[in-house]
Amino acid sequence: MKRTRRVAFFTDSFHEVNGVALTSREYVDHARRHNLPVFSAHAGSAKEAFEEGSITTHEFKRGRVCWRLEHDLSIDLLFLRYRERIRESLRRFAPDLVHITGPGDAGILGAILAHELKVPLVASWHTNLHEFAARRLLKFAPALPGLAAVAGWKALDLCVRFYRLAKMILAPNQELVDLLSSRTGRPTFLMRRGIDTELFRPSRREEDGRFTIGYVGRLSPEKNVRLFAELEQALERSGWTGYRFVLIGEGSEREWLRRNIRHAELPGILRGETLARAYASMDAFVFPSTTDTFGNVVLEAMASGVPAIVTDSGGPKFLISPGAGYVVTGLKGFLTALTELRAETDVLASMRRRARLRSLEFSWDEVFHEVRRNYELCFPGEEREFEHTYAESA
Repeated sequence: MKRTRRVAFFTDSFHEVNGVALTSREYVDHARRHNLPVFSAHAGSAKEAFEEGSITTHEFKRGRVCWRLEHDLSIDLLFLRYRERIRESLRRFAPDLVHITGPGDAGILGAILAHELKVPLVASWHTNLHEFAARRLLKFAPALPGLAAVAGWKALDLCVRFYRLAKMILAPNQELVDLLSSRTGRPTFLMRRGIDTELFRPSRREEDGRFTIGYVGRLSPEKNVRLFAELEQALERSGWTGYRFVLIGEGSEREWLRRNIRHAELPGILRGETLARAYASMDAFVFPSTTDTFGNVVLEAMASGVPAIVTDSGGPKFLISPGAGYVVTGLKGFLTALTELRAETDVLASMRRRARLRSLEFSWDEVFHEVRRNYELCFPGEEREFEHTYAESA
C-alpha cells in the first residue's frame, strides 16, 4: 500500500483575521488531527521552523519592503530571499504536491518551488482580487468608475494567467468553479468551508433590549461597509428607534464609520468566546459585500442562530437556504428584510432555528476529506489509496 500524499501548503494568510487565514489554520489542524503529513509555509512574527506531529512548519518574517493590502496583511516584495532555505527543507520533506492559496508572496514562492521540485501544483481561489482592486481604485477615484472597471478586468486576466500554472484549481462557490474552469482550461472543483458549531451557537446569546444589527469582517472598501451609514438613514426615515449596529473588525473605513453612524458600536477585532457571544446577541447579520467568494462570517452568524441578509452578488448567497435568511438587492432590500424581522417575531424565531440547522451541514473534516480526494486526480493511473489511509488516521 502506498503512503498518504505528502502536501506542501503555502498560504498567504495564516495568523491574520480573515477567511483565508481561518481556512488555512483549519486545514493544518485537520492534518494534525488525522496524522496527515503537511509542510506548512507562511508568514509569521519571526523566522522559524519546527515540527509538531505530522506537521512541519516554516514561517518567514515579512520585511519593511512590502505592499500593504490591509492593516494586518501585506506582501513582502523581497520574498525570494527565503527561497533557498525553504527549498532545502522542502526537499527533505519530499512533497507529492504543492497547494497554494493565491498569488501573494507565499503563493508565488510555492509555485516556483513546485516547478523546481517537479511536483504538481494545486491552487485554491479564496479572494476575488480583481474586485478588491476595482473597489480600492473606486474609493480613491470615485469620479472614474470606468477606470475602476477596466482595472478589475485587467486584474482578473492576471489572476487567471497565474492560476493556469496549476494542474488543478479549487474554488469556494459554483460560479467561480465555472468561471475558472472556462478561463483557465484547468480541472476545477468545489472547496467549501466549514464551521465550528460548538463555539458558535445560539445558547451564548445575551439580551440587550435593543434590536441589534451586526456585521463581522474587514472594515474596508471592498466590503461595501459604507452602506451601513445609508442603512441608518433609511431606518431613521422609517421611524426606527431602539436599535444599534455592532460592527466588528478593523480596517481603513473604521474611522469613517465612527464619524458617520450615530448608533454604531465598533469594538474592533473580537476572538473566541467573546466573538461568539457577540454573534449570538445579534438579531440580524447584515453582510453588504458583493466581492466575497464564500463568507465564513455569514456561516458563523447562522451557526449562532442569527438570520443573515446578504447581497445577490458573490458567494454568500449560496449559503442562504429557504427560510434561513435573505438574499437581497441594494439598500431597499436590506431595509425590507430588517423591517420584516423586527415586526414579525414568529418569522425571526423560525429563521433563527433554520439558520442554525443550515450551518450544521458544513463540516471542516468533510471539506478537507474532499480536497484530499481531489488531490488524487493529479496522479492519473496511480492507485487511489487515500480512502484507506484516511480511515485509518481517523
